[in-house]
Amino acid sequence: MKKTTRSKYRQEFSGDHVFDYKDPASLTRFIGDGGKITPSRISKLSVAQQKRVAAAVKKARNLALLPSGTDAYDSFHRAEAISPVPFEI
Repeated sequence: MKKTTRSKYRQEFSGDHVFDYKDPASLTRFIGDGGKITPSRISKLSVAQQKRVAAAVKKARNLALLPSGTDAYDSFHRAEAISPVPFEI
């Protein structure tokens, strides 16, 4: 007889939750600092939900709703804002 196992963590999304590619603000939660999609062990998603999130993120990147590449997420390549007045007294 197979023993049933419970999940260690509470799922934040129901099983039929729709991850919409047209809502990039909600998808940025699943993108890490380097621009990669966070793994399911960190985002606490099931396998099916992780596949739907990955598909939605990839579709949003193809439509340019989300930035693609690491330069958009890495602060090393961003131009720094230079103040017009270097010192104020």
